[in-house]
Amino acid sequence: MTLQELYSVIGGDYDKAMCVLRIEKLLDKHIRRFAENDSVEKLLSACDIMDQNELFEAAHALKGVSANLGLTYITSAASEISEEFRSGNERTMSDDEVKNKVNEIRDMFNRTVDSIKQYEA
Repeated sequence: MTLQELYSVIGGDYDKAMCVLRIEKLLDKHIRRFAENDSVEKLLSACDIMDQNELFEAAHALKGVSANLGLTYITSAASEISEEFRSGNERTMSDDEVKNKVNEIRDMFNRTVDSIKQYEA
């Protein structure tokens, strides 16, 4: 599997990621490290106790990493959570809706990591 094929499988935007990182070798290096990112773990922990500040911080960090890597679905979902808990914003989601969205992010992250592992093999 090539890097472009991986991006097709995970629904990522290869061209956008290349615009940010500019060198395929660098993109390859960072996409392989994506599984090590602890933002999803932090997001899940924050969601368990509905810690609004930590929810914002973890979602914002995940949004940044996934945006740089062209992982559009994760970027969009993480953005929803970060905006939900951004200081000064009114909440529009119930706690249950937040938990559902965080679980969607976890599932997207796990599917992406599984595909990256297949790419590495």
